[in-house]
Amino acid sequence: MSLSRTSLAAGVAFVALVAASQASASAFYLQEQSVRASGRAYSGEVADKGVGSLWWNPASIAGIERSEAQLGFHAVQVNSKVVNNGSNITRPVPPTGVTNPVGGAQTAFDPINDGVVPNGGVAFRINDRLSVGVSVAAPYNFTTEYNADSWTRYDALKSHLLTINVDGVIAYKVSDFLDLGVGVTALYADAELTNALPNISPLQPDGSQALKGDGWAYGYTVGAQIHPSSNFTIGASYRSKIDQKLDGKVTVAGLLAPIPAANNFSVDGQAKITLPWMANIGARWAVNDQWTLNASVSRIGWSEFDAIRVSFPGGATTSVQDYKDTTSYAAGIDFQATPRLTLRTGVQYDPTPTPDVGRTARVPDGDRMMYAAGATWAATDSLNLDAAINYIAFDDSKINRTDVTATSATVRQFGDVTGHAVVLSAGARFSF
Repeated sequence: MSLSRTSLAAGVAFVALVAASQASASAFYLQEQSVRASGRAYSGEVADKGVGSLWWNPASIAGIERSEAQLGFHAVQVNSKVVNNGSNITRPVPPTGVTNPVGGAQTAFDPINDGVVPNGGVAFRINDRLSVGVSVAAPYNFTTEYNADSWTRYDALKSHLLTINVDGVIAYKVSDFLDLGVGVTALYADAELTNALPNISPLQPDGSQALKGDGWAYGYTVGAQIHPSSNFTIGASYRSKIDQKLDGKVTVAGLLAPIPAANNFSVDGQAKITLPWMANIGARWAVNDQWTLNASVSRIGWSEFDAIRVSFPGGATTSVQDYKDTTSYAAGIDFQATPRLTLRTGVQYDPTPTPDVGRTARVPDGDRMMYAAGATWAATDSLNLDAAINYIAFDDSKINRTDVTATSATVRQFGDVTGHAVVLSAGARFSF
């Protein structure tokens, strides 16, 4: 087994960790960027006003009456179960290889860690037409861990991903009918991944593989809102794809004879992926002073995540991912119960972009339905307190993937995945 082969397998696994979370949006995108939005299942957010909608539409702050700031926290609690269903491994033992069950713990309970997703933003009113703002979010951010003896160990043990997304935005109120906005995006990603490596003999202990890396990448966002009447708004926005580079270190240890000792090593490498574009369109209709209807459609260009491209000293390779574009739908209601209390509810359907053949233990993803409720309390004329709760039901899904490990063993993974999640959100918006 050559150094380049080991480096290749490690590098491919490194970028796969970007898809390691099953949370409130498909694949590895977390949509918890506003507590107010969470309360109505993110419906109509592209057509709402204020800093709370800045992630979805840079035009949302055009023509604001006062400067605004917002801060929110979303506690994501995921209950999931990943069960082995006949996985096996073929080790390269001459002449034709030896195939055995993968073995180990056959069920993984709650491999996706609970976590807290923060978000914040500020918008400054320059004059009655011009505003500028900054949005800070964590759109891809989670940790997945399996026990060391899990049947998933040759594909996944620990996957940790932290991202920070910063948008700098300028928005302009062209007229009472039209608002426009544009922004520049900077995305920082920091990642860590570990998994086991099988030695040649099933009697030998497993080796290990650890990877760490980080990097910055850049993109843009544009948006518009039109107001056919004082009580009806249509919004549209586009967030560009981002070509992400992760520079890091790959470490392989614990490989035993007859594998050459030189295959235990530490080497620098770089992985490249493309994060998807996002297009949103939605509307808000204030039926009367109490009731507002919200709806939105979002198209996410997951097909941009078509491959993982890895380079390292002495070589380069591409691993096909075969994600597909998806369309999600959301609808919700705002109800002005009292002059100070607003109640919300909503529902969202969000399909998975992951392929049925090729789905891994790192991405135990399925289609999901979100059911949401929330409220805003206007504590003062300047301070609004937001709260929300989401229940997310995941469709049952199946793991079905075949990989050749860095030690030339062929691992065939078959598993069944079930789960659901609850997201509790709290935040505040302040005008000044």
